[in-house]
Amino acid sequence: METADLSHHISRRFNADLERVRSKVMAMGGLVEEQLAKAVAALIDGDSNLGVTVARDDYKVNDMEVSIDEECQRILATRAPAAGDLRVIVAIIKTITDLERIGDEAEKIGYIGSRLASMERPADKYREIKHLGRIVAEMLHEALDAFARMDAEAAIQVAHKDRVVDEEYEAIQRQGITFMMEDPRNISRALDVMWVVRALERIGDHAKNICEYVIYVVHGKDVRHTRLEDVERELRDRGDSA
Repeated sequence: METADLSHHISRRFNADLERVRSKVMAMGGLVEEQLAKAVAALIDGDSNLGVTVARDDYKVNDMEVSIDEECQRILATRAPAAGDLRVIVAIIKTITDLERIGDEAEKIGYIGSRLASMERPADKYREIKHLGRIVAEMLHEALDAFARMDAEAAIQVAHKDRVVDEEYEAIQRQGITFMMEDPRNISRALDVMWVVRALERIGDHAKNICEYVIYVVHGKDVRHTRLEDVERELRDRGDSA
């Protein structure tokens, strides 16, 4: 009886630890989303001060990563989680790494936006970047939502959007090369735009990674480097045979 009570007590405390860490991850995700939105806005609006602010605030994302990682290490050392609980901790550690890297990409966009603010804005007011930024921001938000709910089906659907991001990225890259060939005066700005869309494309990749961690937690399967169609087919076959 005493053993059962102790086991229940430990389990309850572990669940409290886990929920606290998950809440911190979502808070970090919210901060990263805010950083991304501000970075893109700084570039679109030509707001140099906002771009610098985004870049300088990257330390907040870094600090949150370190804090959450330390908490996860403590849980691993004191709770010795197994099976599904261990997968959650592993997924959290991987997720905060991707969130920190998204923060780095937002920092990069902030710096470039600050620099471009001193130049005359193009007639299209960076329409392509605004469009791609919206797609990536939605993808990141939905990936974090799938993580919060541990919804593998939603995660798969979000991961599919990475292809749209890649297609948009490639189209803007081709357009930039054309601009540089037509007028060498466009080279400096076009290169900066290419760096920005590259950063947005990388953010899409990190959002996809978060989706893959959700699938790992829910189904216990590492789907990195696996075609999404193959993942969907295998999970569907598992469901049919269950």
